[in-house]
Amino acid sequence: MEQEVIFVNSTALEPTLEFARKLDQEDPLRHFRDEFYLPPNSIYMDGNSLGLLSKRAEKTLFTILQDWKLLGIDGWTKGTYPWFDLSEKIGAMLAPLVGASPEEVIATGSTTINLHQLVSTFYQPEGKRTKILADELTFPSDIYALQSQLRIHGYDPSTHLIRVKSRDGRFLEEEDIIAAMSEDVALVVLPTVLYRSGQILDIQLLTDEAHKRGILIGFDACHSIGAIPHSFSEWGVDFAFWCNYKYMNGGPGCVAGLYVHRKHFGSAPGLAGWFGSKKDKQFDMEHTFTPSLTAGAYQIGTPHLLSLAPLIGSLEIFQEAGIERIRQKSLQLTNYFMYLIEQELSHFGFIIGNPKDDVRRGGHISLEHEEAARICKSLKENGVIPDFRAPNIIRLAPIALYTSYEEVWNVVQIMKKIMQEKQYKKFSNEREVVA
Repeated sequence: MEQEVIFVNSTALEPTLEFARKLDQEDPLRHFRDEFYLPPNSIYMDGNSLGLLSKRAEKTLFTILQDWKLLGIDGWTKGTYPWFDLSEKIGAMLAPLVGASPEEVIATGSTTINLHQLVSTFYQPEGKRTKILADELTFPSDIYALQSQLRIHGYDPSTHLIRVKSRDGRFLEEEDIIAAMSEDVALVVLPTVLYRSGQILDIQLLTDEAHKRGILIGFDACHSIGAIPHSFSEWGVDFAFWCNYKYMNGGPGCVAGLYVHRKHFGSAPGLAGWFGSKKDKQFDMEHTFTPSLTAGAYQIGTPHLLSLAPLIGSLEIFQEAGIERIRQKSLQLTNYFMYLIEQELSHFGFIIGNPKDDVRRGGHISLEHEEAARICKSLKENGVIPDFRAPNIIRLAPIALYTSYEEVWNVVQIMKKIMQEKQYKKFSNEREVVA
């Protein structure tokens, strides 16, 4: 891997605290910061792993609890948010964030469960087409699920799971992915944003190229939903899945989401369960499954109401802020972050390992350093909450809804002090059990 610093166009930026405060004063989203519970005496830079609790999410959780308390089982059809069709209603709220119609999105399951559901549905090996195409930089849980699905079908993952190689260990080239879409590939599953480097893949291009070759394609949107806009339906993406506890701020273990393009409505889900039934048929209790004619068909079991409830309040904030404005501020925050890193930390061995171009960069900074694990521990000691990814990455995520430009400025100053004073040396360069 080439060790070089990627420089940012810094024409209009200034490395002063006064300039950071000026950016905060001009920020049209600054009032949303007051909606969140910010950890005391610290700067939170880990929202790409777990978003913070908002006051509205807390309120909607308590509302669901109150309905359970007062209504008992009648909460399924009565109360503030009747439970029976709540997954569909939240799906409709999620739909604009992925560029889909309300019927194409459902809040259900978890990331990996939803991946299993979708692959079991859309992976239909036939003739020469028996392989699944993924990449070597994707999140491990996705690989585990794909390997499992191949084994279920009687195939050896070592021969039937193709993982596109990265040229530099950071990024993927779309032309390499397209070149791997051979005539023996039945299904492609890729991330929208690479979880280490934050690179955005060209979703529309990859979808078009897969379909030209008669291949279905789906995307893991965990590291993009709530941070960047999507147009899944317009682009013809076959399916997608994601968690709602990162940029979406739905809480740890929050119910996840999935999208299925309407052209696939009517296909029987690979993993059937009673909550995937047509709503008017579900309580007929027949042993013949009648699936919903929407993405709701891909539900399996009863929704986890207490893990679903915070998402209602969180999505209200997204509706007000607008994903386009969120994306604009996110880009400004990460651009400013990179500028300050280059101004203040260029002599300490840091490498900016995320894309410089706005169109290719997701919502976080990927900062590489040979002492990354130790530096992360030192940052925590100094009141900054970062995120470590092996072997050498410090992920720093300024979140548009609650991170200030002044906080970004302070983080860089704290890092500069850590490096100048070599504070990190008292720690071992190994990750904690939970990184």
